[in-house]
Amino acid sequence: MENNNWYDVFLENLFEIFPKKAQLTQELMTLLCLEREAVYRRLRNDVVFHAHEVIKIASTWNISLDEMIGINFGKVPFQMYPLNYLNPTKKEFSNLLRRVKALDHLLTTENSEYMDITNRLPRPLSIGFPSIYRFLIFKWVYQYSRNESHKQFSMIQVPDNIFKEFGHYKRNIVHVKNTHFILNQNIFESFVHSIKYFQSILLVTEEEKELLKKELFELIDYMSEIADKGYYPETQNKVNLYVSKINIDTNYSYIYTDKMKSCRVHAFGQYDIASFNLEMIENFMIWMNLKKKASIQISEANERSRIEFFVEQRKAVESL
Repeated sequence: MENNNWYDVFLENLFEIFPKKAQLTQELMTLLCLEREAVYRRLRNDVVFHAHEVIKIASTWNISLDEMIGINFGKVPFQMYPLNYLNPTKKEFSNLLRRVKALDHLLTTENSEYMDITNRLPRPLSIGFPSIYRFLIFKWVYQYSRNESHKQFSMIQVPDNIFKEFGHYKRNIVHVKNTHFILNQNIFESFVHSIKYFQSILLVTEEEKELLKKELFELIDYMSEIADKGYYPETQNKVNLYVSKINIDTNYSYIYTDKMKSCRVHAFGQYDIASFNLEMIENFMIWMNLKKKASIQISEANERSRIEFFVEQRKAVESL
């Protein structure tokens, strides 16, 4: 990237994040505390954004100034994405809105790939089951919340606007053209153990356990259908399911499309540590795909292994 083009690229990045000028204008007014006309002048390039404004925009919206200017300091930036699911700050909710909306282009792009290596229930699959996902948030609250770790499962009420974005995310993510999941062998067993533990300390009731059990069976049926057909039933977009023969210690994912490229390490239950550095993303893609060597594909192939895997998952859930 030539250095004298960086400002044009910076403006292009803004319009990629918020394609509608009215929305971009409003977001910039709020972020920079500017009047509408002042924002218009900057977007028309009549007035340039001041240095402190560029830095604030870049840090808030995860725009890499190094890559735009063409400077490589030999460092790869990663950023943590915290989110208080029960009481998000305005900034946290704005970040969530932006991240979900950025996936809207999946509905029209022809070139998209997503891969997830995970020892827990994959977000794109489990997020469509409200009690299961609420339990994941409950578990996160118990482990990482400073003030609310005593709450019972029945007390966990995810705000409607957060649940709405979960639905938006689910509708978008099934439009990825090629998806790959590499799953731990005991992926449901670990979830079941968590339910049993919280029931033993009286934070989950018998009725709630039965509700979770019902949804877990529904999730297994959903995943089994995907594995049998090799695609999402909602969109018929390709899905490959693998079972790792080596225990998965850390959860990773990447998404790679014409308009969006990122890799993520999933940490602390529900947080993401993300990088938008192209070199790192390409390395992630290579490393993660190498994991297939120690995995067995169970979608559209190896029917025996597929049946055995889902039988074991059903046994784990049945033990509740």
